[in-house]
Amino acid sequence: MIKGVTKSCLSAGKFYFCALFFALSIMLACKKDKKIVPDTGSRTELTKDSIFLYAKQAYLWYNQLPEYDSFKPRGFNSSSEELDNLEAELFALTRYAKNSSNVSYEFLSNGSGGDEGRPKYSYIDNTTDQNPIAFVPNKKASVDLQGNGYDFGLKLDLYGESVSNYKLYIEAVYPGSDAAAKGLGRGEYITAINDKTIGTNYNSEIGLVNDVFFGDKYTTVNIKVTKRNGTSVTLNLLKKSYKSSPIYKDSVYTAGAKTIGYMAYARFTNLSNSQSDFNRVFERFATSGVTDLIIDLRYNGGGYVSTAEYLMNLIVPSSVGTQMMYAEHFNKLMQDGKATILKNQLILDALNHPQDSNNDGKLDTYADASYTVASNTRNFAKQGSLNNINTVVFLVSGSTASASELVINCLKPYMNVKVVGQTTYGKPVGFFPIRIDKYDVYLSLFESKNSRGEGGYYSGINPDYPVSLSAPRHDFGDLNEESIKAAYNYIRGGSYIASVKTPSTVLSKSVLPLEQKGATLSRDSEFKGMIEDRIKVK
Repeated sequence: MIKGVTKSCLSAGKFYFCALFFALSIMLACKKDKKIVPDTGSRTELTKDSIFLYAKQAYLWYNQLPEYDSFKPRGFNSSSEELDNLEAELFALTRYAKNSSNVSYEFLSNGSGGDEGRPKYSYIDNTTDQNPIAFVPNKKASVDLQGNGYDFGLKLDLYGESVSNYKLYIEAVYPGSDAAAKGLGRGEYITAINDKTIGTNYNSEIGLVNDVFFGDKYTTVNIKVTKRNGTSVTLNLLKKSYKSSPIYKDSVYTAGAKTIGYMAYARFTNLSNSQSDFNRVFERFATSGVTDLIIDLRYNGGGYVSTAEYLMNLIVPSSVGTQMMYAEHFNKLMQDGKATILKNQLILDALNHPQDSNNDGKLDTYADASYTVASNTRNFAKQGSLNNINTVVFLVSGSTASASELVINCLKPYMNVKVVGQTTYGKPVGFFPIRIDKYDVYLSLFESKNSRGEGGYYSGINPDYPVSLSAPRHDFGDLNEESIKAAYNYIRGGSYIASVKTPSTVLSKSVLPLEQKGATLSRDSEFKGMIEDRIKVK
């Protein structure tokens, strides 16, 4: 068995496949008196073994996992698809670590109290796919974490009172898409697709909705849309590739003596995709004399930690200086430098080239990084000219996750932070990819805690002012929208419920998404995750 990554592996472009064999040598070395892991097997069997062996050393709750001979990773063979079997193995691994209530940390509710059947945090990504969605097997995202999109540009959901009386609402339009170019917006709803009426017979209509908007069959579609003002338009949409800004909308409001900046942010894409838009928006805020902020993260499932830090540094007052932002807490094996299996994971540069940061002829691996709390403590470093913000109100939902929750948690010790909406997803853990053959395995690797040692929001962050879920009848930034209005009122006068003005509505009353009533729309979910993309080498 090899003991590390050889340069012959690298020159052949096969260095990650070595993980399949190196992982086995690690386990055998730990059990010299008893051979537990087979040293031969098919490529798929070695992949299954490696997923287990990496989890045994790197998973946040590694010490609650069983031994190889009782877990039997090669026994997951119920599907003809390799990825299905690997995901079944990962799901089984995540059932062992349980909280004080004897519930798996990675339990994901199906909405009816049962288990969704997949981990809440950890997942596997087939690197041969484009735009994979975390936690949603065999699904792809419309816009990935680099800002690349390929679809019609609509984020859709069903809202209604019954399967014979519902509406297919546009929750968001992705900037840069054909839908954005055609002038569609949040709060509008589709009433016909390719001349077929939508909204009166769910059972006969849902197949068409899924095929058109969430499948690969259609590259063009004709739709009829009811606009927010009640008028209707009919237009053709083209599915195309595009580069998307992660910012849906930014606005500035005058509220008495205060000036409020509003930003709706879709996802924590890599910094090269988010930074210029962040700088543009916050420069506008500074020039306008903004004193308080409303940050809309209702559809933001997270993304890159480095981008979350940049946003926090734009928001925080300069008086905070270089105080602690947060710390990442890895498991004890990782902190003690005993997760030796990580020697097989190379640290790459931005162009995916292996690094030799010490110029000693040895390539850097994840095992060369330090995983102590001290080494993984981040401090503030003020960015931009917006200063002396008094209050930040975050708009959230059950889709608000991970890096979004990190921002909220980290700013609380230093600012007046309020949360409006529904309880968030609940993901205080993060990861970096572990490459095994053609798969990137994202195991829950660390928990983030703020400067007061606060974290552990596995059940989500509860709102200071709850706003029930309702159909999206207004655009981002519209003060008639209940969550935005509540945040505005709090900043202006300290009361969430004081009236701004009477909203004009499309529907006579709020309606819940049909998913809460048993419908199965093949939604294009946003990424949910917190990716650590800056491994520190000693």
